[in-house]
Amino acid sequence: MLTYYIQGLALGAAMILPLGPQNAFVMNQGIRRHHHLLVASLCAVSDLLLICAGIFGGSALLMRSPWLLAIVTWGGVAFLLWYGFGALKTALGSQPELASGEVSKQGRGRIIATMLAVTWLNPHVYLDTFVVLGSLGGQLAEAPKRWFALGTISASFLWFFSLALLAAWLAPRLRTATAQRIINTLVGGVMWFIAFQLAREGVHHLQALW
Repeated sequence: MLTYYIQGLALGAAMILPLGPQNAFVMNQGIRRHHHLLVASLCAVSDLLLICAGIFGGSALLMRSPWLLAIVTWGGVAFLLWYGFGALKTALGSQPELASGEVSKQGRGRIIATMLAVTWLNPHVYLDTFVVLGSLGGQLAEAPKRWFALGTISASFLWFFSLALLAAWLAPRLRTATAQRIINTLVGGVMWFIAFQLAREGVHHLQALW
């Protein structure tokens, strides 16, 4: 069973490492040292729920509901454009480090709501957990399936907490104006790039539906 665990761990790590909305948000909260462990925990728990849903049968629901996939896709596009705009606006501001300080004063409720949107409105999350992991893990027998799921969940928990703690540790160096401009420009550019990719996929889905 260790083999299935390692397979799940490796696949989960490969899917979660690229910079995306979740990673960017966790990193930013870590740099601000503002509820960063809470954000890491909620991201990891969200991944746990999505991974279990995908591996233990949820992938069939998404694949049978093209309209649901379309709704999730365009909701994600709108959110990523808005999030990217905010990051680029901060990067182009006169004092990005002060703007980031203002953001760090946000209440816990708003941070949690943003984290949930970053996770649950990102169609790539469903494609990764439902389509990729669901199609691979769903074919396994019951016991190997549980170990495979545990491996992918372990990768998620290890990554999010490591990212949050590392960003908090490097915060003194990453809070400078130059670093904030670079980070926010990178985050904003990645968010918009993902949004335009999703929009292209959404157009193809709509064409297929019609």
